[in-house]
Amino acid sequence: MNQDRLRFDLADLADEVTPVDLRDRALRTSRRLGIRRAVATSAAVLLVLAAATGTALAIRPDGSAPAPAVPSVTSTPPPVEPTPTPSVEPSGTPSSSREPGTSPGQPQSVLTGTRFYLEQAPTRSRIHAVRGTEDRVVHEVVHSGDGCEANTVTVSPDGRRVVWVQDSTDNNMSGVLLIATVGKAGARTFAEGISCLGSRPLRWQRSDLLMVQKKNGQSLLLDASTRQPVPGDPGQETDRCWSVDGTWLAAVAEGTPYVTGGTGIRQYTYTPPKQEADKWGGWEARSVSTDGRYLAVGWIGTDPSRRDGSFAVVDTTTSKVVDLPGSGEVRSVLFNADGTVLLRRGTGITVLDSTFTPLGTVTEPAPTRSRALLAYLP
Repeated sequence: MNQDRLRFDLADLADEVTPVDLRDRALRTSRRLGIRRAVATSAAVLLVLAAATGTALAIRPDGSAPAPAVPSVTSTPPPVEPTPTPSVEPSGTPSSSREPGTSPGQPQSVLTGTRFYLEQAPTRSRIHAVRGTEDRVVHEVVHSGDGCEANTVTVSPDGRRVVWVQDSTDNNMSGVLLIATVGKAGARTFAEGISCLGSRPLRWQRSDLLMVQKKNGQSLLLDASTRQPVPGDPGQETDRCWSVDGTWLAAVAEGTPYVTGGTGIRQYTYTPPKQEADKWGGWEARSVSTDGRYLAVGWIGTDPSRRDGSFAVVDTTTSKVVDLPGSGEVRSVLFNADGTVLLRRGTGITVLDSTFTPLGTVTEPAPTRSRALLAYLP
């Protein structure tokens, strides 16, 4: 009887007690303890960092405070597709893969140097320096008309000196040779009794030697620095033309044309087109490559004229005419110190490499087309 009553009392007590999940309680207790440990550890780390910072401030030589420490956060950003970057060619450097026919808006891509042009007017001659799209008048020579001045104004290959023949009063197509510095006023007497006949009466050997022809027909090589004749110059070749660096000479001796680099003579032959030859007084070398192999030939006018008239290139090793690229009348051919060739036609200049392969073409503005191309400085 007592046992039954005890069993019933225990059952009633169990109904009044709320069940408890001891596993869940244990997990929550463990999580709280972990958080407390993490906080305690972080506080300890901060104390260590503060102590280290204080030590650094104490020992820093300049006494300046370092930048505050920034918490390091590591994250993994979502993947991003990279934006392709187009390759850019350096400005002013011609590409080896550039196609012929460069846009006129970018002349610097094929003509990085300075071109010197001659503009003629009834009472003056102006020298223009053209670089890229910039066109500047760098020198002016005033004269009385179509005399010696109009036919002889030219610049040295380095663009520093300008020379011309001042017409004499007796009007015998000779006069006083004057020399000046490009861009500066004033001129000095270089020589007297100099003839101004021919299509190119004044010819440079480099930028310090100048070949002229006296009114008595004698050829004379003058030193621009000393204004004196060059010792040892033979003086008998009247049709002389040098490469721009002065190392190769094209001339005529006893009716035979030749080129020489100083150690030997290479003779060649050339027969101009018969249908054109009758209009002129013959032909002559106008420009020579720096290796002496090629030269540009042009007509000799029957009267004083600034007409360049270069129309062909001859290979002096074979006496064959070079097949120049492009079409249209060739106005001038200029061999340069950097190995390039300027092939000038009616509307522009095609730049060729040493093998006569086109590198690009620059269209010349209308005012420039009527000017004579005197020199090119790379």
